[in-house]
Amino acid sequence: MTKVDDRADPEKGALATKVLVVDDEPQIVRALRINLSVRGYEVLTAGTGAAALRIAADKQPDVVILDLGLPDIDGIEVLAGLRGWTSTPVIVLSARTDSVDKVAALDAGADDYVTKPFGMDELLARLRAAIRRGAAEAGTHEPVIETETFTVDLALKKVTKNGASVHLTPTEWGMLEMLVRNRGKLVGRKELLREVWGPAHSTETHYLRVYLAQLRRKLEDDPAKPRHLITEPGMGYRFQQ
Repeated sequence: MTKVDDRADPEKGALATKVLVVDDEPQIVRALRINLSVRGYEVLTAGTGAAALRIAADKQPDVVILDLGLPDIDGIEVLAGLRGWTSTPVIVLSARTDSVDKVAALDAGADDYVTKPFGMDELLARLRAAIRRGAAEAGTHEPVIETETFTVDLALKKVTKNGASVHLTPTEWGMLEMLVRNRGKLVGRKELLREVWGPAHSTETHYLRVYLAQLRRKLEDDPAKPRHLITEPGMGYRFQQ
């Protein structure tokens, strides 16, 4: 019997590619692990949303295959957690066939949506396409950002200061997340307003002053002399690590 040389596989180029499979159905995880492994992919697995976010932060996979029906956190929330810090391609693999679910997943940042039951060949083709897009964009950042006074976990959407959790309102978090994701860069006032409050509020610049003052009171050691949440007069704001 002739031994098949793995190196001749047409997907050999994926040798170092890490794929995180997030699903709580053992048979699906097993099928994906087998099919991906024999093609040279490194396969990571998670059965819960919390584990998925933890593994993604630690191992930084090149692509994620994500089920929406997880036992602890809805897949849409996992997707939002990932998109808080990385542009790694995410393929949703779900039994939910309703167009509303598909739209919600795509709006939350999914790159593709495959319904169960699925054909392995089609999924592998979509996986290769997602990996090519991800390689072209190469937009991954560290999920945990530390300053001398506070830490921001973009994946878990948590902020701590001196070891204690800091409660932020959804709007405060939205503003902080936008600044941290663009750390070191100037974020214009209109851009920040559109991202956090929506297009209808792109001229409401007083919102920014109010919420930035609240963030400084919660996070800066000296809110009157901020070191990390910086105002660029007449232009916008900057997060300085």
